[in-house]
Amino acid sequence: QVQLVESGGGLVQPGGSLRLSCATSESIFSINAMGWYRQAPGKQREWIATITSTGSTHYADSVKGRFTISRDNAKNTAYLQMNSLKPEDTAVYYCVADRLLTLRPTAYWGQGTQVTVSS
Repeated sequence: QVQLVESGGGLVQPGGSLRLSCATSESIFSINAMGWYRQAPGKQREWIATITSTGSTHYADSVKGRFTISRDNAKNTAYLQMNSLKPEDTAVYYCVADRLLTLRPTAYWGQGTQVTVSS
C-alpha cells in the first residue's frame, strides 16, 4: 500500500503564498504520476495539477500561473507552491498518486489538508 502524508495547510491572507508537501511511503521512482485535487464547501471536487516522472506538468485554468507542482525524488516528496492566493482557493487539498503516467480512479489519496484564504 502506498501512503501519502500531506502537510503545509493553514490560514493565509489574500495575495499570500503557501506550500503544500506530500510525502510518500515508498520510493517516488515507483510512482509515475502525482497530482493535487481540492474540495471546497458546496462545490465538486476539482483537479488542480499533475506532474509525471517524465517531468510533464499540467494545470487547471483556475490556478494556472499561480500554482506550481514539483517533486523531489531524493526526499520521496511532491509539492504544491501556491502564490497569489484568493479567497476562492479555500478548500481541503488532497494529494494523489498513481503508478502509471496518469491518475486513475484507483489512485492513492492522502488524508487532505485545510487551506483557508481570508483577510
